Amino acid sequence: MKKINVILVDDHSLVRDGIKSLLKDSLDIEVIGEAGNGVELFNLLKNTLPDIAILDISLPGESGIELTKKIKTQYPQIDVLILSMYLQEDFVLNAVKAGARGYLPKNTSKAELLTAISEINQGNDYFSSEISRIMLKSYFHKAKAVEETKNKAELLTKREKEILKMVAEGMHNSQIAEKLFISTRTVESHKTHILQKLEINNSVDLVKFAIKNGIIDLNKSEK
Repeated sequence: MKKINVILVDDHSLVRDGIKSLLKDSLDIEVIGEAGNGVELFNLLKNTLPDIAILDISLPGESGIELTKKIKTQYPQIDVLILSMYLQEDFVLNAVKAGARGYLPKNTSKAELLTAISEINQGNDYFSSEISRIMLKSYFHKAKAVEETKNKAELLTKREKEILKMVAEGMHNSQIAEKLFISTRTVESHKTHILQKLEINNSVDLVKFAIKNGIIDLNKSEK
């Protein structure tokens, strides 16, 4: 049975030694290289290609997230597992966005590390329960924000949506008034109501809202 070849990337040799110690008894996994930063890693990859690169996030020079992007661009066949003390949502989501297939806290158990390596090697993603909760929480927050935005859009009248669309398309008050056969004062009144209903303070955010909610189609407006 072919062994799973692994490279370790951490700027602390004691950490790398600790990981190697956890993996040494596994018959399925072999550590074929180690690096303390991105320069050492990519020098290593010129001659040695692993199945999985285990990266810390905090590294001298380029971060583990930046290195993950580079690995997936230059060596897409290599899977990346992040092993880090940073458990904040931004770090987790950016690592996943960069292409990491797994994310574990540094205090993970030997059993979970072995499971993560095995799962990732089989083409699956693997995240510890703690990391999964962070990702799920982020998903629900985003879903809630989208729903709240939709609800705000439903507060607008047909005429207000019409005016919002024109504002988003770059039309001035006088142009809107002329097109709708109303006074500029009426246009200004509608815009004030729109801002209040959407809890928005400026025209730039109005445009963003219109785009996000499909009130304006960028492709059509550019033609």
